[in-house]
Amino acid sequence: MRAIYSFLWLSSSETESVFMASKKIRILIGKPGLDGHDRGAKVVARALRDAGMEVVYTGLHRSPEEIVETAIQEDVNAIGLSVLSGAHMTLFPRVVELLREQGAGDILVFGGGVIPDEDRAILLEKGIAEIFAPGNATQRTIKFLQERFGAVS
Repeated sequence: MRAIYSFLWLSSSETESVFMASKKIRILIGKPGLDGHDRGAKVVARALRDAGMEVVYTGLHRSPEEIVETAIQEDVNAIGLSVLSGAHMTLFPRVVELLREQGAGDILVFGGGVIPDEDRAILLEKGIAEIFAPGNATQRTIKFLQERFGAVS
């Protein structure tokens, strides 16, 4: 009871900080398109889970529409997309576009896969928060999400 009472004396920004620090980060990992290679996505999903985040994995061959619908239903903070097929320039921005159309533009989108450096800059301009290349330490992704959401899972 004392903890609840103490919240009454916190400013709204302090209350929000306390709430965010205690709330688990929820991440959806999606494999859009025809790409059938999911080992990297599963490694990232497991690392995020092991870091204390709640992870929803959509499985292979999901459409951007399915990914966005699932993200909204699951009330996630972020969507991580993995594409190795070269379709990232179409699929990643489409997910961001659909989120905005559904009024869920506050859901952060990050991506990974075999993505050329010249495409990375364009994707960032189109609303993808970050791109992680193959071989990046999963700790980099964990740190990025923890810093972005002001929480340590």
